[in-house]
Amino acid sequence: MSSASPHRKAIEHLKNIDPVMVDVIARVGRCTLEPRTEWTHFDALVRSIVYQQLSGKAASTIHGRVLTLIGDGAEAPAKIVATSHDALRAAGLSNQKASYLRNLAEHVLNGSLPVNSLHELSDDEIIEALTQVKGIGRWSAQMFLMFRLGRPDVLPDLDLGIQKGIQKAYRMRKLPTPKQVLARGAKWAPYRTIASWYMWRILEVE
Repeated sequence: MSSASPHRKAIEHLKNIDPVMVDVIARVGRCTLEPRTEWTHFDALVRSIVYQQLSGKAASTIHGRVLTLIGDGAEAPAKIVATSHDALRAAGLSNQKASYLRNLAEHVLNGSLPVNSLHELSDDEIIEALTQVKGIGRWSAQMFLMFRLGRPDVLPDLDLGIQKGIQKAYRMRKLPTPKQVLARGAKWAPYRTIASWYMWRILEVE
């Protein structure tokens, strides 16, 4: 099975519903979006907090040090809570991120974040559950939906790359507002994740 085949139905829909997407899809090529299925949901959330506002190489180095400290798998939340703030800082985390990881672990341990069964919830329920954790906002929750769970109908209206992609694809003079992103993308449902991927990729095409 080719990597394009899971998205065939989505791409047909986008082409049929939106003439601009016909051009975008032709220029970008096949969709290679695949959810990251390695690690646990918790490990994926730890990674997303570590990677916030950092370049890939720096984030990867710090993430590696954090994993050395806390490991991965079922014991990771308890290990974070048992690890001192200073030890987390010594791994390269900022004050804020060290406290975010502890807050995430506490939510998991006290049961307020059902991390192992997140995939059983609806998109809105997942966003609500994740955004109670300090350091995980709506955008981070949407990235989890798209890149961890492979949910098909997510449109990150606050994402600058999506806004720029829409501006370029639709030849808009001004950057669209989040409200305009949602209005423009309404027709893409129920495949807004795939359309979003194409909006990011069109920025890489001349």
